[in-house]
Amino acid sequence: MKRPVRSSERAASELFAALYPRLAGWCRRLVDDDGTAHEIASEAFTRLWARWTAVAEPQGFLYVTAANLVRDHWRKLERERRALRRATVEAAVAPPVEPTDPSVRLLVQSLPDRLRVPILLHYYADMPIREVALLTGRKEGTVKADLHAARELLRAHLRRSLDHTR
Repeated sequence: MKRPVRSSERAASELFAALYPRLAGWCRRLVDDDGTAHEIASEAFTRLWARWTAVAEPQGFLYVTAANLVRDHWRKLERERRALRRATVEAAVAPPVEPTDPSVRLLVQSLPDRLRVPILLHYYADMPIREVALLTGRKEGTVKADLHAARELLRAHLRRSLDHTR
């Protein structure tokens, strides 16, 4: 049954005023960060508004949604911690590397973010494609395609620069 628009807006406003502070506080205790807690609580309310007429129990919906968002946040943090730990350990045990040609470094820096990030993670941080996909939130096939496109751009730039030096 559809709720009338005016009373629906009033009910939503009253629900927000009544539940948002408690929901944000609950999220704060779980994520230990005010900004993230407010983002999660706000996102939960946004998802509720999108389904407002179909949700029978708004408070339950909000808390379940917030719990799922908190879980996603924790998973993201754990992926970041693992990547940082791995990068730190690899840097500590890796043999000293000869400095790379600064022109290659500059070329990599000039790539668009979409292509630069996978190149840096895969080739410079020596991460497998699966981890790059997890860290960037992309599919493995997309990461492979981006790596290919980046290599092609770098190859073309290097050919041009070699042609100009002869």
